[in-house]
Amino acid sequence: QVQLVPSGGGLVQAGGSLRLSCAASGRTFSNYAMGWFRQAPGKEREFVAAIRWNGGSTVYADSVKGRFTISRDNAKTTVYLQMNSLKPEDTADYRCAAGFLPAGGTRMNLVNYWGQGTQVTVSS
Repeated sequence: QVQLVPSGGGLVQAGGSLRLSCAASGRTFSNYAMGWFRQAPGKEREFVAAIRWNGGSTVYADSVKGRFTISRDNAKTTVYLQMNSLKPEDTADYRCAAGFLPAGGTRMNLVNYWGQGTQVTVSS
């Protein structure tokens, strides 16, 4: 069992930065790939980024490549999402997830555990 608690959301102006954190509890944290998803009002949930259990590989949605960076610290059982050059279209409810990232995959395709959402609002 893995419990995920996010933090770090907020309001920022376009061009600014935020860092999201997701603290995990449970002994099996390092067994899972970790990822972030987001959902804007009236839109479907979309994949944002994921990182393998050992941090050796990361994948990103095209919309955030070059601006967002996902990382993890297994000793602290925490995953991070550094978001730079934020745009109004990045406004969404962001959720962290623990699951599976297939070899050669471009997104996390199986989520075993979800964290609660944290709101990110980017003003223009």
